[in-house]
Amino acid sequence: MAASPISTDIDFNRDGKQMGYLRLPHSVHRSAYGWIPFPIACIRNGAGPVMFLSAGVHGDEYEGQIALSRLIQDIDVAHVKGRIIILPMANFPAGMAGTRVSPIDQGNLNRAFPGDPATTPTSIIAHYIETVLMPGTDLHVDIHSGGSSLMYLPCSMPDWTPNCKMSRDRVVEFCRLFGAPYQISFDEDQEGRYISAAATRLGIASIGAELGGGGRLTGEYADIAYWGILRILKEMGAYAGPLLDKAPAAPKMEILPVKAAQFAYAMDSGVLEHVVKLGDRIVDGQKVALIHQPETPGKKPAEVFARQGGFVICLRSMGRVERGDCIGHWGG
Repeated sequence: MAASPISTDIDFNRDGKQMGYLRLPHSVHRSAYGWIPFPIACIRNGAGPVMFLSAGVHGDEYEGQIALSRLIQDIDVAHVKGRIIILPMANFPAGMAGTRVSPIDQGNLNRAFPGDPATTPTSIIAHYIETVLMPGTDLHVDIHSGGSSLMYLPCSMPDWTPNCKMSRDRVVEFCRLFGAPYQISFDEDQEGRYISAAATRLGIASIGAELGGGGRLTGEYADIAYWGILRILKEMGAYAGPLLDKAPAAPKMEILPVKAAQFAYAMDSGVLEHVVKLGDRIVDGQKVALIHQPETPGKKPAEVFARQGGFVICLRSMGRVERGDCIGHWGG
């Protein structure tokens, strides 16, 4: 496979706090010799754990972008042991557009791994992450939200396979330290296209999170990510600074495995009305939504029912739906 066209002024093997860009050449009408600037920071201080923190894999998910930006500002290299690489806007074009996918190539970065250095920008950055930024990492933390179309209660997600160097129990403990009140897990990435799959392919445990969404920033959920990552860095021995004196204690965590039968989808187009709310506990066969069709006078709304019940952790935030759109899911 060809070498990556991405270059950077960051020296990942040099001590100090460096902030800059990954530069992907991109020649377009307005800029013949331009490049796409993917923001990145590297904080290194001698030997120690190697951490990789990512957010903005989807551009309309803001809690992680803000939390990682704050960490870049606040972490003093003197309090670090080892290396922390921070990629706050992993799909930078999508982040600037505020969209789930890149406006350049319509690429969904979290479906693009392992990537290809000779194709589209989204595939190129996926390849660079998996082949340059991730190797040698001891733990990966990746922050998501529901983006524009979904709203999540704050939850963490352990991503682990038997080839990971870290034990599964250790990964679950890091999820507890992260500090979200819920932990969810589901096996839906059968093709290995997610960023977490890139990590586990390399034997690296990955901790994910879903925090809020609805196309907006929820500051208290960004705080969960900020303090949670600091607690994880402390436990890994990667950070021991005074910021930790302000970190709140991690709350009790409820584990909610999610099954395929706990997802609900629209089978009609129209205007969505939820009849359950986040945090509800629902039973098998319970009505969860109505889909109205005001364009057809006198037509009764279509009803949506849960195949299998559980604790409502995620609901669609957009009003209009089309057949096949996810309405929400539950777990436990």
